[in-house]
Amino acid sequence: MVPRWGRAFMYLSKLGADNCTGKQRHLPFAHRNYVTVAAAVDTSTLDPPNKVFSGNPQVNLNKMFWSKPCSLALPPDSPLVVEDPKYEGIKHIIFKLLMFYSEQSKSIRGANVIYGRVISQVEKPAIYDVFNLEKTFKTTFSLLVLHMWLCLRRLKAEGKDGVELGQYLYEIYNHDVELRVSKAGVNLLLIKWMKEVERIFYGNIVAYDAAMLPEAKPDELQNVIWRNIFSEDGSPVPNDSASRILQAMTRYARREAACMSLTDKEALFSGNFMFTSLGNPPGIPASEK
Repeated sequence: MVPRWGRAFMYLSKLGADNCTGKQRHLPFAHRNYVTVAAAVDTSTLDPPNKVFSGNPQVNLNKMFWSKPCSLALPPDSPLVVEDPKYEGIKHIIFKLLMFYSEQSKSIRGANVIYGRVISQVEKPAIYDVFNLEKTFKTTFSLLVLHMWLCLRRLKAEGKDGVELGQYLYEIYNHDVELRVSKAGVNLLLIKWMKEVERIFYGNIVAYDAAMLPEAKPDELQNVIWRNIFSEDGSPVPNDSASRILQAMTRYARREAACMSLTDKEALFSGNFMFTSLGNPPGIPASEK
């Protein structure tokens, strides 16, 4: 009998799946479109119980993520900007014949850059330090889904083109997650486990979207983040330290969503944007963190 996916994630965490790289390979099963609505999945058994949320004493959470949202687009002269190679002459003709300049090819390249931005933010030690998270498969996966949601939500606002690019981004994400699970040593019944992970992804995306609706309760996003990232057993926030951390992550998520909305289409589609640095968030001097 297949163990519950919660126990499977605990097993993955012990194996250190978070150290895997982000290479891609073909998935042996088909995926649904990311705009498809799916049922939410209980995330109550992902981490070991009795976790204490004490908070990082070197981080002043109460002062973080209050600054006015701004575009996340990289300046044109940034060394982090990724540009398509410009071929001339015979090379240009060959690459054109190979459909290198087709809209689909451009979208795939853009999706790869976007996913690289997501991975960069999720793999940085700062995000675990600031929010007092242990780096396990569960926490890395939960943060990955949160940032994927931020990107897919913004892409969807661009209509058909954004939805199509979002689908390419979703497929790249699936390749990466399958590799992480496989690298953790899970090969038996891999397809079934991946389908459970897929259900979790869709459930989280739907919950985040619902929490951002105008009619949502003021604390709905906070509750969703608690369930998806912090909670072990579905219990309410247990202490003041955890509450401060949760409120800070909620402000971070709302601010990043607003910043993504202010990021222009060109920067978004090319992947030439960066999530807010958590090493020294905007408006917070290093001495006051």
